[in-house]
Amino acid sequence: MQSYPSAERLPLVEQVHGHPVADPYRWLEDASSAGTRQWQAGQDELWLNHAAGLTGRFRFRTRVKTLSNVGTVSTPIWRGDRCFTLRREPGQQHPVLYADSEPLVDPMRLDPSGLTTLDSWQPSPDGNLLAFQVSRGGDERSVLQLLDLTTGQPVDGPIDGCRYSPIAWLPDGKSFYYVRFRQVRRHTIGSNEDSTVLADEASYGLEISNDGRWLVVSAVRGAANDLWLADLSTTAPPTPIQQDADTLTVMSVGHDGRLYVVTTKDAPTGRICIGDPAAPLVWHDFISPEAALTGLAILDDALLVGTSAGIAVHDRATGNRVGTVDLPGLGSIGSLTARPEGGSEAWFSYTDSVTPSAVYCYNDETGRTTLWSQTPGSAAKAETHLLTFTTPDGTEIHLRAIAKPGSRGPRPTILYGYGGFGQQLTPAYSAFTLAWVEAGGVFVTATVRGDGAAHQDGTGDRKQKVFDDFIAAAEHLIAEGWTASDQLALCGESNGGLLVAAALTQRPELFAAAVCSAPLTDMVRYELAGLGERWVPEFGSAKDRAQFENLLSYSPYHRVVDGVKYPAVLITVFGNDTRVDPLHARKITAALQHATDGGRPVLLRFDPDAGHATGSASKGISLAADMLAFLADETGLTAQAGPAS
Repeated sequence: MQSYPSAERLPLVEQVHGHPVADPYRWLEDASSAGTRQWQAGQDELWLNHAAGLTGRFRFRTRVKTLSNVGTVSTPIWRGDRCFTLRREPGQQHPVLYADSEPLVDPMRLDPSGLTTLDSWQPSPDGNLLAFQVSRGGDERSVLQLLDLTTGQPVDGPIDGCRYSPIAWLPDGKSFYYVRFRQVRRHTIGSNEDSTVLADEASYGLEISNDGRWLVVSAVRGAANDLWLADLSTTAPPTPIQQDADTLTVMSVGHDGRLYVVTTKDAPTGRICIGDPAAPLVWHDFISPEAALTGLAILDDALLVGTSAGIAVHDRATGNRVGTVDLPGLGSIGSLTARPEGGSEAWFSYTDSVTPSAVYCYNDETGRTTLWSQTPGSAAKAETHLLTFTTPDGTEIHLRAIAKPGSRGPRPTILYGYGGFGQQLTPAYSAFTLAWVEAGGVFVTATVRGDGAAHQDGTGDRKQKVFDDFIAAAEHLIAEGWTASDQLALCGESNGGLLVAAALTQRPELFAAAVCSAPLTDMVRYELAGLGERWVPEFGSAKDRAQFENLLSYSPYHRVVDGVKYPAVLITVFGNDTRVDPLHARKITAALQHATDGGRPVLLRFDPDAGHATGSASKGISLAADMLAFLADETGLTAQAGPAS
């Protein structure tokens, strides 16, 4: 029987809306207390000792490193005569921002330790100035800096409080709108004082027209948003366009002066409307895409409409569909961009389960698609199987299974999911996935309620449907002979960590192992830490009696029961995570270690110098290898991690 670090169980029971709620590990919420630090040190030692005995750890690390050595490249952003791209060459720790062929911001030059990341960037309209944001240690507390690209010298900043702030430059390149401390402000370079445009704190988005006249402001509220349009040629305050509506609407003024509106009002997957920015409350239907919208590019004579099914070409004057953009395969399209002034070219990225991301250029004059940029690197061989089944309540669920070519029969399988916030789980190149598949395993991605167009079906009091779908996917894989319970593992990150934690506490006998990365687990108190308060539209609030009862019904921390044979569990957590507080990981680790009656381990892997978002390449490789080696040991995957023959 596994021995775990001592963790005091407090006799703490609170009455919440008339319900007794036990919270024996409340003390683990305080990361700085002596008791928590001692407990964490014991967990660190436990994990390191266990990790040292993982048979495939070195092989997986070697193979993940090789498969990750493909680099990355972004679609271009054109400003003035300069072309801006992010590019990470094989072997580099972080992407580097370039203007044409000149490196501008290299995180490793800023900080050789590799702990600093480039979070966001936006060049001025003429391409001569660059606003960029960096943070350290994964905490995402971005600091804004401004760089003169002609001299290479800083011209303003650092300005704190700019976590992933959008930047909307004015045409003169001397001032811009941005978000600081969750307020919309206007900043003039060299000034110590900002003017406040919207003082109410929110998660704002900003977009400015190419001529600098029209500023669009959006404030996210769960799956909906509030929207304003400001005419900067006047001193009038922004005009409210959408307030307190259960709709997501995106607005932009094109280089042609036309108002473009993409909205989910009366169209769950989105529709495109047009109008006049001078009369922004009047829209006319223009294009009704056949699938969920992912991007829009405005060219001189055409509109390119990106969806989950591909890219359609529409006549810009009439909206009529006139063709499609040729794609390299049946994978995922991302980051559709064009020059601010229009033109005849657009760029997009493409990837699929075995193809590293590359950038392609579509020319509307010729109708041709050509490869524009890619990074060197090797790919792998795998087969993709698209599976569909119907849940007991009649919901159709789609699974994407990736396996070694020609392999058949029950095999060690990872079931991966997210299940929230409308996240689209589209095919993408993943060294993590391919290393598992090459070793003989199957990797399955489940699209469940809460994802994509089915977002609203998995929010609030419908959240249990998400977990039901995920569990049903596991049962389907077993019933169809893909795997067996003693070979089946779960994996999820962030909201996907909640999904995995809920599944393993509700149906522990169904799984051999699970990896929860940066999970939410205490849903009774999730609003009180990290960014939890912003997620009330997704989950509900414990302040409301009915919503509290729903949260408590599935809260993984509160579903842990003594004497149950839980699967092997590896919980990965990051000390600088400012989105999902690590307290969730600590509390459920202690609860599972106390309760489990089986011989399978419950372990906590803690990285004090990482955060919720992507860090350096080496950190990602190390984490992926540890997760794969743990799951391989617990599901019986014994083949060497290496290329398929």
